[in-house]
Amino acid sequence: MNFKMIHENYNVSNLEASLSFYEKALGLKEKRRKTSEDFIIVYLGNDESDFELELTWLKEHPAKYDLGECEFHLAFRTDDFEAAHRLHEEMGCICYENPRMGIYFIQDPDGYWLEIVPTRS
Repeated sequence: MNFKMIHENYNVSNLEASLSFYEKALGLKEKRRKTSEDFIIVYLGNDESDFELELTWLKEHPAKYDLGECEFHLAFRTDDFEAAHRLHEEMGCICYENPRMGIYFIQDPDGYWLEIVPTRS
């Protein structure tokens, strides 16, 4: 039996702010959406992978979510680590750097941490 990871879900308080952040910071674009009177679910992705980030906005939960100690994250690999770092520095979204490991983390509008890793040979 094989399992393929297909998406990760983050609940967000401001869907438009999140969509803008993920497009600017990581180049993720909307692939499809599901809408009801109670929620909107948007699936984001890019041409690098078929894995998707699912953003869920719930009408009855307009406030930011309690993420605890943020001891979880989604990681992204980039071929141009220096350019990515400059962009994220300009955006003011870098929340933690680990130069010894050669990685850093950015934070989305709801406080989710996203790891940025360089392509290594």
